[in-house]
Amino acid sequence: MDMTNTQTTGPVLDIKGLTVDFKTPTGTVKAVRGVDIEVGQGETVAIVGESGSGKSQTMMAAMGLLAANGATSGEVTYAGRNILGLGVSQLNKVRGKKITMIFQEPMTSLDPLYTVGRQLAEPMVEHGGMNWKQAEARALELLQLVNIPEPERKIKSYPYELSGGQRQRVMIAMALANDPDVLIADEPTTALDVTTQAQILDLLAELQKRIGMAVIFITHDLGIVRKIADRVYVMKEGEVVEAGETGKIFDTPEHRYTRMLLDAEPTGSKQAVSDGVPTVLEAQRIRVEFALGGGLFSPPHILRAVDDVTFSLKQGQTLGIVGESGSGKSTLGRAVLNLLPSSGRVVFHGQDISGFGRSAMRGLRRHMQLVFQDPFGSLSPRMTVGQIISEGLLVHEPSLSAKDRDQRACQALEEVSLDPAMRNRYPHEFSGGQRQRIAIARTMVLKPDLVVLDEPTSALDRTIQKQIVDLLRDLQSTHGLTYLFISHDLAVVRAIADTVMVMQRGKVVEAGPTEAIFEAPQSDYTKELIGAALMTQKHAATLADS
Repeated sequence: MDMTNTQTTGPVLDIKGLTVDFKTPTGTVKAVRGVDIEVGQGETVAIVGESGSGKSQTMMAAMGLLAANGATSGEVTYAGRNILGLGVSQLNKVRGKKITMIFQEPMTSLDPLYTVGRQLAEPMVEHGGMNWKQAEARALELLQLVNIPEPERKIKSYPYELSGGQRQRVMIAMALANDPDVLIADEPTTALDVTTQAQILDLLAELQKRIGMAVIFITHDLGIVRKIADRVYVMKEGEVVEAGETGKIFDTPEHRYTRMLLDAEPTGSKQAVSDGVPTVLEAQRIRVEFALGGGLFSPPHILRAVDDVTFSLKQGQTLGIVGESGSGKSTLGRAVLNLLPSSGRVVFHGQDISGFGRSAMRGLRRHMQLVFQDPFGSLSPRMTVGQIISEGLLVHEPSLSAKDRDQRACQALEEVSLDPAMRNRYPHEFSGGQRQRIAIARTMVLKPDLVVLDEPTSALDRTIQKQIVDLLRDLQSTHGLTYLFISHDLAVVRAIADTVMVMQRGKVVEAGPTEAIFEAPQSDYTKELIGAALMTQKHAATLADS
């Protein structure tokens, strides 16, 4: 698969001297410092760097999408015109039609009150000159193009009815609706498993070739970058520290920061727990069904999202759950926490909690915590980070003083490698990876017994993933925590899990000790997942050796 196209005719988008500053209660944060980036027609340019390096803020500024406390300077030239600082009405003639963007967090970009079909059709009516009937027909074609299962039904669905990966594919379809000149893709494959990643990248390559659009690919996944990009810009602390052709950047990197990025990969393995430790969680024949659609004369469609799943977890143990988007991983995690209706039995510390209602669960919530897949959607935009992290202490440890809560929040931030001085900032002032660490800190401040981690590293670059994996291991060892670790990233799962359970269409297709699953998978589906992951790992190893 190759997304490159060398027939460029000069920059279609040219960024010069771009700066981005944010005014905060603790002073001005210089997020982007004099960045120059250009992309030619039909070219793919990748922007890489750690969380907080300024990758996303650079392109958000170019699109005129900064938060209210953000200020910019410099030039962003499209079609010979500087669009930086244009008014909303003028920008809207460019945004959504000529320049489009796939955002990192699809759930916060999709309106929960409108169906997928309505949201896909609207930009084609507003910017593409179609009527609603034409736009709805095109919306169905787009869902088919991005490999959404059952597109005729999903077009009538609401965002909450889709998996994280399916929502991301809807965002890709929306961005491509009007055949843009420039597509800015901000971590578009972050929420996708390895097999779906390949499908999405092939799709983007096909569409790029057909319409000749330029692609700016923002990512922390360097394996993807080498496959798709003509040129690479490496950013660190708001500045471009290295730029050049992809082959040169990967084969002979000059900056030590670039070399560090290329070498980063979660490593190690989980130390096994002893046989004598108690069982924390037992899940027996869990089944979750959703009734979708239906009407006055037609019955609803019954979707069995989790189908007869059984497992148990001992104290200090980690179960990794893997599978493609829509396999039922996240739904299972919520079912065992009693966050949605299910059948079967859930036993926590020897107590059957299957029939517990809201009030009965209230006393157990601090002991059974969840780290969400989409951190931005789970963090209140009206609260500071310090308030967000300490909010649970108000409920579960009301005797603590304000000073003690603040001290605990500072400790939690330090545990996830964030500066406690940042606690007075708001979520929108952080990168996607930093917000994920804030979400982990909010959970860990309560010192729970069981933590369901739903894609906790999906938004993080490899260097931060290694830190988070080490952090989770340390917290588990220190406090005897038990993890249900849901992820599509098999490298991370291999580094952190004792046992692995592979799910497909709501069923468990294979389960066993981590090394046995990775070294000798039995099912064809597991072999396919691991084969795709090993290709990426071997590619990364080749880069490190070079």
